[in-house]
Amino acid sequence: MSVSFCGLELAHRVINGSGTFDAIAARIAFGPALEDEFPFAAYVSKTITLEPREGNPPPRLWEAPGGLINSIGLPNKGLDAYLSEDLPQLALLTRGATAGAVEDRTGSSARPVPLITNVMGSSAEEFCSLVEACASRPEIAALELNVSCPNVVTGLDIGADPRQLEQVVRATRATTSKPLIVKLTPNTADVAACAQAAEAGGADAVSLINTLRALALAPGEGARPWLGGGTGGLSGPAVRAVALAQVAGVAARVTIPVVGMGGVQTAAHARELLDVGATLVAVGTANFCDPAAAARIARGLGEMAATSSRSPA
Repeated sequence: MSVSFCGLELAHRVINGSGTFDAIAARIAFGPALEDEFPFAAYVSKTITLEPREGNPPPRLWEAPGGLINSIGLPNKGLDAYLSEDLPQLALLTRGATAGAVEDRTGSSARPVPLITNVMGSSAEEFCSLVEACASRPEIAALELNVSCPNVVTGLDIGADPRQLEQVVRATRATTSKPLIVKLTPNTADVAACAQAAEAGGADAVSLINTLRALALAPGEGARPWLGGGTGGLSGPAVRAVALAQVAGVAARVTIPVVGMGGVQTAAHARELLDVGATLVAVGTANFCDPAAAARIARGLGEMAATSSRSPA
């Protein structure tokens, strides 16, 4: 089940969705065991912005039928603190971890875990500054451009406008030779057109879907929004069918790799995304209730592959 992705050699096809697994906190909670069986073939950081962000006011979470609505708002320390404080810890963790134990029964060897840093700017200039600073650090293997968070208002409607998206990707492409992944929004009329724009701008891969824009109302109080940020983003099993359709549509329109995500809870769910054209699968909301979900899913995919190879033609 090992795979080459944008020049990175990965032990298997399962990574994390940005912001859904705090590796630094997990290292404190689980100790060396996290490195012995790291659940992801590559680790994607939470979103980093130029300046520190406190995020949206509480409440920030709402449990919906079949999913979770969040209005976190990308809280982070900002670029400088990420590079000086978080990056050394993440680099130490990912260098020490190997993503291969989950595949041992299918014969795959352990491989190091590349670090992918997710960044978001409010303008092309901000994206360029973020990418240039991060790309200069050898600990970072690739960059993911977040142009799709439904909980943050930016200066450009980058993710939903193919023309602006292509311009931003083209500008950031000029700042680095490291792989660029563009995280697409599902909240637009033609996601595949946005994927094509990202490819035209020089993206090495696209990832989708991000959360669907959603609203939760406070119980018994009329039309008052429950979430402190007003609206939020829906994730979890409720979005899986949407993710499957959008990943299939994008994969049919671009030649670059696609990272598929959205409601993945089992190896069968991951297999469906791979079957419609994804190269990798990201696990997000499932990490919150089961920190070992990705390891379980990767193991299941490996077992499926092994069974398929033994089946008569």
